[in-house]
Amino acid sequence: MEKQQSKDPLHGITLQKIVETLVEYYGFDTLGELIKIKCFNDNPSIKSSLTFLRKTDWARKEVEELFKSLKNK
Repeated sequence: MEKQQSKDPLHGITLQKIVETLVEYYGFDTLGELIKIKCFNDNPSIKSSLTFLRKTDWARKEVEELFKSLKNK
C-alpha cells in the first residue's frame, strides 16, 4: 500500500522550528513590525513567543502564514 504525502506545507514542522526560523531570518525587531504582538516587541524570547502562540490561534496563524511565505521565496 502506498503512503500518501500530506499536502500541508507545515506537516512535520514544529511551532518552535517555525519561530526559530523566523527569528533567525527577520530578527525580533522586524518580526514585531510584521506581526504586532507583544511577545515579539516587549522583552522577546523564543519561550515567551511559544507560550503565547500556543494559546492564541489568530497569532499562530499569522506566524504560520509568514513562515509559509518565507519558504516560498
